[in-house]
Amino acid sequence: MTIEAVIWDFGGVFTTSPFEAFNRFEAQRGLPTDLIRTVNTTNPDSNAWALFERGEIDGAGFDRKFLEETTALGHPVRGAEVLPLLSGEVRPRMVEALTICKQRFKVGCITNNMVHSHGSAMAKNPESASRAGDIMQHFDSIIESSKVGVRKPDPRIYLMMCERLRVETQACIYLDDLGINCKAAAQLGMVAIKVVSEPQALADLEGATGLTFPKSQNRS
Repeated sequence: MTIEAVIWDFGGVFTTSPFEAFNRFEAQRGLPTDLIRTVNTTNPDSNAWALFERGEIDGAGFDRKFLEETTALGHPVRGAEVLPLLSGEVRPRMVEALTICKQRFKVGCITNNMVHSHGSAMAKNPESASRAGDIMQHFDSIIESSKVGVRKPDPRIYLMMCERLRVETQACIYLDDLGINCKAAAQLGMVAIKVVSEPQALADLEGATGLTFPKSQNRS
C-alpha cells in the first residue's frame, strides 16, 4: 500500500534520548546502570510510570509510588528526581525531516507523557523548550497518553491516530526510540523504524518514503 502518513514519537526522536540522562544520573548517584529503565519495565501496565502517563495519578502520587518501587529494589529514588531527566536537546535534522515529510504526507505525533510540566514535549532549557513547542505546530494531529488515558504500546492509541488522520495502518510509517512501541506498530501493519541514532533514523526514513533529507545543517 502507498504510504500516506508518517507518525512520530517525540522524546528520543526529536530530542536526545532520556536513557542517556538516566544513565548519567545513575552514575552520579552510584546506582546500578539501567535501574530506572528496570523500574519502568517492571509491571509495565501498573507501575508508577504507566499510571502517570495514563493520567491515573498526579505528580505527588508518581513521586511516592516510584520511590516505593525503587526502594523495593534496594535503591530508593524519588519520582520527582527522575522527571527532569526526561528533557533533551532538540535534533534539528529530525525537525527538518518532519517539515519535508509534511509536504507530501499526513503527519502525526503519539507521545507517552505526563499531565504536569515534565514530559517528552519538554526540553532542558528555555530556548529548546520554545523550539519543542514549535515542532508540535507541524503535526496534523497529536495524541498525548496523559489526555486520552491510553499509552503505547496499547494498539488502541495507534488506531486512534489512524482514525484521526483517516488512513489505514498499512499506509503509515511509525518512528519511536523504544522497540516495544515499534513492535506494536509493526503488528498493526505499519512500517516501523526504531530510532537508535539521528543518522540511522533519517537513512531508514529516506528508504521508506523515497524522500531525501539534508545530510547536515550549518547554524550560526
